[in-house]
Amino acid sequence: MKEWGAKAGSRDVGATTRSSPVTDRLTGKELTAHGLLMPLEDDFSDILKKARTGQGLSVGDVARMTGLPGGDITALERGDQPRDRAEVRALAKALGLRAEPLEQIAIDKWEPVAQRMPLWVDMVHGSINGYAVQGYVVHDEGEALLVDTAYNASAMIDLLRRRGMRLVGICLTHGHADHADGIDQILSHREVPVYLGPEDESLLSWRPRTDLLVAPTDGLSIPVGRRTVRCMTTPGHTPGGICYQLDDVQHPVCFVGDTLFAGSIGRSNPKELYSAHLNSVRRRVLTLALDYRLLPGHGPATTVEEEFDHNPFGAIQ
Repeated sequence: MKEWGAKAGSRDVGATTRSSPVTDRLTGKELTAHGLLMPLEDDFSDILKKARTGQGLSVGDVARMTGLPGGDITALERGDQPRDRAEVRALAKALGLRAEPLEQIAIDKWEPVAQRMPLWVDMVHGSINGYAVQGYVVHDEGEALLVDTAYNASAMIDLLRRRGMRLVGICLTHGHADHADGIDQILSHREVPVYLGPEDESLLSWRPRTDLLVAPTDGLSIPVGRRTVRCMTTPGHTPGGICYQLDDVQHPVCFVGDTLFAGSIGRSNPKELYSAHLNSVRRRVLTLALDYRLLPGHGPATTVEEEFDHNPFGAIQ
């Protein structure tokens, strides 16, 4: 897994433009924009590295804590498969991860149940130097609210025009280029408020006028048609991380950006935010009702219930 940093270069001309999720007819699993099954964003090796570096531990530290050879731990972080469940459990204990969910990902190859997108949400795919990213369009009664740019502003604008939707705002989960670049193009289409945690403004490669930037306070409501999106401050992946929650009787959703992935979390930037990141995941996102669909910036959609049961970074009971 490769997570993008704060800023990037030119846009990837190979960005794709599919604006709604498709599932495989045989498996029911979500497909990528290229028609491939969408894998987990993180595998066992990614989870180990994130937990270790987030706590400032060296490979030698983990070796001493587990009794495993340092070379074996390095190999696991490079993609080797664990020998057995005992090895996985030893690493989980040393890294403060939940052992059973880590086993499910490392040994049993768990994947979340496929989630169908509500009719009032469209997904837009893009890529940055070959790294896939997704953004979303929430719409109701002809109004639309964007959640991240998917590094594919042209596809966002095309969707708005084809569907005859009036843009009312841009919600950024954080300021990294793969989620925020292209807001200049979108604002040229229509000037609207841009919601972004103020701590992330320095991450933007292009900054909107001050009068367009809105710092979302926790619980701030953003209307779109008859619906209301609520802001949830979730520092961790970045200092100014925001998730966007939308209550619905049938299909409640939360756009989580890189705060959480199916079975994992984003990298804490900087690593000193790791503790705050875990707090955002455990005490904010995973305290939503179990039926909430969680729509991340990378990888397949999931639910609070799935992550409560299967995410190694969840609270240890």
